Amino acid sequence: MKNQHQPVAVEGYPFIGLFAFISLFCAAVGWSCLATIGLGLTAFTVYFFRNPDRHPPADEKAIVAPADGKVIFVGKVPEDRYFDGQEVTKVSIFMNVFNVHINRTPISGKVAAQFYNQGRFFNASLDKAAIENEQAGMLIETASGYKLLCVQIAGLVARRIVTYPVIGDLLERGCRYGLIRFGSRVDVYFPEGVEVITKLGDKTVAGETVMGSLP
Repeated sequence: MKNQHQPVAVEGYPFIGLFAFISLFCAAVGWSCLATIGLGLTAFTVYFFRNPDRHPPADEKAIVAPADGKVIFVGKVPEDRYFDGQEVTKVSIFMNVFNVHINRTPISGKVAAQFYNQGRFFNASLDKAAIENEQAGMLIETASGYKLLCVQIAGLVARRIVTYPVIGDLLERGCRYGLIRFGSRVDVYFPEGVEVITKLGDKTVAGETVMGSLP
């Protein structure tokens, strides 16, 4: 899969190249002010698409955060897509433009199902974003049969969700599995029996922050 070793996500290369070209062009024709702005945009784009290494905890039962950001919701909700309407625990992580936007797999397992819904682009921190915004979901099933659903949700500025795995792929906990450009959110649905320790307002680090534990 992409971006397993690159320091900058490959999805950012076109934007970085564009802003760098604009900066060089403006500098060449003597537009120093515009060249400085272009240089600033280039630097910010490199920063936005940064892709640092992360190290999951040694405990194989630990479920790690799929995204950097702030926890904006923790609670019980019915889940109709893969949990037959049962009440499960949902945790929502909001990523602002200053967070790392590479998403990581919370648990090791097989991609059992996926979905993609076109939608609108409300602010990702709003409740209705989970229903009406563009989103892509991935159901991961562990070797012992536990299932966990991750849903990438586009935000107010985000206009593209990227998910690398396909159904049947085997994923390792903490591996990079996608990203969302320019501000977004990831919802995680935990099955019954999983201990969730994440609290409202917590700051998360993808691939490292422990959100819960498998039985």
